[in-house]
Amino acid sequence: MLVAYTMIGASDLEKSWAFYDAVLGVLGAERNLQYSGEKRTWYQAPGTPAGMLAVGTPFEGPASGGNGAMVAVMAKDTATVDAAHAKALELGATDEGAPGVRGPTWYGAYFRDFDGNKIAVFTLVRG
Repeated sequence: MLVAYTMIGASDLEKSWAFYDAVLGVLGAERNLQYSGEKRTWYQAPGTPAGMLAVGTPFEGPASGGNGAMVAVMAKDTATVDAAHAKALELGATDEGAPGVRGPTWYGAYFRDFDGNKIAVFTLVRG
């Protein structure tokens, strides 16, 4: 099964979009302008058919991080995980776990954005 897209809510669109432009840019993703509009924008790695992340105004109620929900995005290597995590913290994200090895083949880091959305950035390493 391949997850086609995930959407997270944002209370301040311009602030959130600037944040995700920078952090996801480190990972090689960019806005997919074909799908983006006034209330949400979509991020995607060029040339990939799925795996998009939408950041926008919730369809109902205020934006908030889901209890137990987490979005994980894959990086090409450990240096990219480190750089994305550092960029997120530089831009005001809350640290939820510094970069490091977690399990025999998993290297990752965690942070929360301004609305409490928990994001993992990871890569697979040799065990």
